[in-house]
Amino acid sequence: MEKILKNASAIVIILIVFFGLILLSQSTKTVPDKITLNALAQQITEDKVEKVIVEGNKVEVELKEVDGKKVKQTTTKEREASLTETLTNLGVSDEKMRNLSVDYKEPSAGQNFATTVLPIVLPVLLIGGLIWFMMRQAMRGNNQALSFGTSKARMIDPKDKKKKTLFADVAGNKEAKEELSEVVDFLKAPKKFLDLGAKIPKGVLLLGRPGTGKTLLAKAVAGEAEVPFFTISGSEFVEMFVGVGASRVRDLFKQAKKNAPSIVFIDEVDAVGRQRGAGLGGGNDEREQTLNQILVEMDGFESETGVIVIAATNRPDVLDPALLRPGRFDRRVTVDLPDLSDRIAILKIHAANKPLSDDVNLERLAQRTPGFAGADLANLMNEGALLAGRRDSKKISMTDLVDAIEKVMLGPARKNKRMDEKETRITAYHETGHALVGAFLDNADPIHKVSIISRGGAGGYTLSVPEKDQSYHSQSYFVDQLAMLLGGFAAEKMIFGETTTGPSSDLERATSMARQYVTRYGMSELGTRTFGKREEHTFLGREVSEAKDFSEKTAEEIDRVISSLVSQALQTAEGILTEKKDLLEKIALTLIKKETIEKDEFDAIIAGKEYNETKNEEVTLPAK
Repeated sequence: MEKILKNASAIVIILIVFFGLILLSQSTKTVPDKITLNALAQQITEDKVEKVIVEGNKVEVELKEVDGKKVKQTTTKEREASLTETLTNLGVSDEKMRNLSVDYKEPSAGQNFATTVLPIVLPVLLIGGLIWFMMRQAMRGNNQALSFGTSKARMIDPKDKKKKTLFADVAGNKEAKEELSEVVDFLKAPKKFLDLGAKIPKGVLLLGRPGTGKTLLAKAVAGEAEVPFFTISGSEFVEMFVGVGASRVRDLFKQAKKNAPSIVFIDEVDAVGRQRGAGLGGGNDEREQTLNQILVEMDGFESETGVIVIAATNRPDVLDPALLRPGRFDRRVTVDLPDLSDRIAILKIHAANKPLSDDVNLERLAQRTPGFAGADLANLMNEGALLAGRRDSKKISMTDLVDAIEKVMLGPARKNKRMDEKETRITAYHETGHALVGAFLDNADPIHKVSIISRGGAGGYTLSVPEKDQSYHSQSYFVDQLAMLLGGFAAEKMIFGETTTGPSSDLERATSMARQYVTRYGMSELGTRTFGKREEHTFLGREVSEAKDFSEKTAEEIDRVISSLVSQALQTAEGILTEKKDLLEKIALTLIKKETIEKDEFDAIIAGKEYNETKNEEVTLPAK
């Protein structure tokens, strides 16, 4: 109906414009002189008139040529009387009338309409259009008011093959898939569970860092079970007016029950499921009302609705306890960061529709991306494709993907930022200090790349990647990492006799790591206990503070141990750089010349071998 009204209004507008142009074109014509009928009768008597054209009550007069010019005039007659009768009454003789050329012309339908009907119809159409527009706006406002409390959830039809997602499309997360496969079995064949008296969990809470694939897993459950999938964000429930969110929750579950068996997916559930009593509105707070309605819908009187709620969050610590109790979100599935094999599988999925060159090694890429979530790996492959396109390549090379890793981790290369010679030398020795100290420590991560090309806010960077995924770190690992962090500071002080503001970030990270070493992990001489307790407050937003559960004397001891750890790490770094000063000079000069040193070349320099870049092989240097 709305489409018909739109078409009708468009036709009316076109007609108005069309006839308006007709009137405008007529109004721009040369207007003949107007005369009276008495003047016409006089001209006819004096033989000045050549022709008369009668069209309705309009009379057009053409005078005989005078000096090669024709003059046109116009007049009007009475509708009831003929022109001949009128002129005869005005004294024109019968002879003059017989010699006069008179043409009678019927007015055209379009002209009749334009001159008589349109002036009447046009105002009516304009007024009618204005009234229709106002009524339409009022109806739209009423519809919006009526639909204000309806759910904004989007339903994915299981029959839509293009949007269908299966477990095969989700790489890794084997344990999470096993947990969710029970939900799929229940949705496909609920009878075998119900006959045994089993009740499938009403709510499944997916926990994990951002980008680990929680939403993708929820879609895969719906795709495997072939049931309708209702998806909505937690923030879409909350409105300015109290009660709207609760109304939307009721409408959402009403739709889900109507299409049961079905899945309701609430993304970022912490937006509406935060612990109650932490806001300013008390029991009348809109978010709390919405949460209350979710709790009621998930634990109502209907026990066999066939609706399963899946929610995702990366902040389970702020959720209300009532939301996590048995009978609601009583099954929690942790979606971890992918390990090495999972990263390889994820990279294969995202590389499936991309042309890769023969030198691309996805396993090596997976080794260089520990800590990357699935979204990071997808972004990595996309950035590699963009870089290849920018370089006018037909295929994505390993160089494109390696550069993409650094872009994702550190930001784009700032090649236009040119440092002077002194700053370049400082950066080169600083990054060489990090790399050289890390290379001669047993527990530090292997060096994969050293560069003095600016990325993000850093003047240069040293890329160190662990050989394998690590869930735990030892005490010796922290000690060596501290020394490596301070390698840049030590190198600047050794070569230039003073330090710059460059190592400020390194010092901050080293101090933070030493504090964690002492206060969180119980690895220091102060004993096997923790110091301080992190507390989060959500009264006016997220606020993190630390409760002090130790005395001032203990605080002094903590500061002393932290300072001692940092000092010892600096001494370790200085000792390595002093002993390997020749290598420090060699690597720094190579950096100044080439700007970037890759792992193979760096390892060759450390081993005292010459690196042949063209043949990509190492040649042993002669002994000095």
